[in-house]
Amino acid sequence: MKHYIGIDLGGTFIKGGIVNELGEIVISDKTPTEVEKGDLGVAANIARLAKDLLDRAGLTTGDVEGLGIGSPGMIDSAEGNVVYANNLGWENFRICDEISRLLGGIPVKIGNDANVAALGEVKFGAARNYNSAIMITLGTGVGGGIVVDGKLIEGNKGAGAELGHIVIVRGGEQCSCGRRGCFEAYSSATALIRDTRRAMEAHPDSKMWEIGSTDAVTGKTVFDYAPTDVYAKEVLDSYIEHLACGLINYANIFRPEVILLGGGVCAQGDNLIVPLQAIMDREIYAGSKGPRVPILIAELENSAGLLGAAALLM
Repeated sequence: MKHYIGIDLGGTFIKGGIVNELGEIVISDKTPTEVEKGDLGVAANIARLAKDLLDRAGLTTGDVEGLGIGSPGMIDSAEGNVVYANNLGWENFRICDEISRLLGGIPVKIGNDANVAALGEVKFGAARNYNSAIMITLGTGVGGGIVVDGKLIEGNKGAGAELGHIVIVRGGEQCSCGRRGCFEAYSSATALIRDTRRAMEAHPDSKMWEIGSTDAVTGKTVFDYAPTDVYAKEVLDSYIEHLACGLINYANIFRPEVILLGGGVCAQGDNLIVPLQAIMDREIYAGSKGPRVPILIAELENSAGLLGAAALLM
């Protein structure tokens, strides 16, 4: 049985695990990232966590095929270089070389965390029966990854696959990237909360005021009130239409076998997926004459990054 080390690198914690070739996590743990220690300090923390996991699993570096890292930021995976990661404060840090040195020369690979999570879902999660998939994560922003024939599509020097930043409303809502009208500005959980608050402020008679104040709004609020409140339904319908618009754009470009959705909004299950799928089936290029693109909810949740990181070496 082959074993791999997977590392999910975040701004606050480093999550790590020993993963076998079946996608089973043999052992896992986490340690503070300690960004203030700089790039070399964080690399040392990763290596220390890896060594601890190996010891606890009764393995050595010679017993694993290598170590994979899912990292935030713009990643040149071919060079093993973190080109830019604003929340880590890094620029042009060749982390793979450093981690390999600290662990006795074992192979080390890296990818953007959203891309790596998509790979994890294709290898071991909701898309394990498919070779081509697109994963979209609906959170504070919109992240995503593209897998075609089992391989990540990352773009030139790993700078592509920024799926949250296609424009779906020219001149629309301001996006954090500097453009207006991006998919992220309409389809993130942040956007859904923003539009729910606006609806409440514009309509004092809305039943949504039962929650007490706009500060109490979550991504769940409009789903709860849409069956009985016209204003909540308007917000929800608009959100689903914008989300569908972006998903159909991706489907028309890549025609993946499946699209996966992750993030807290997906806890709404069929209340989200059923209307999205209806719009997808109706508006996708060629309609029923072409292959259908099902929309599924991602399965791996917090393990997607760790498993996907390990899968970089498989």
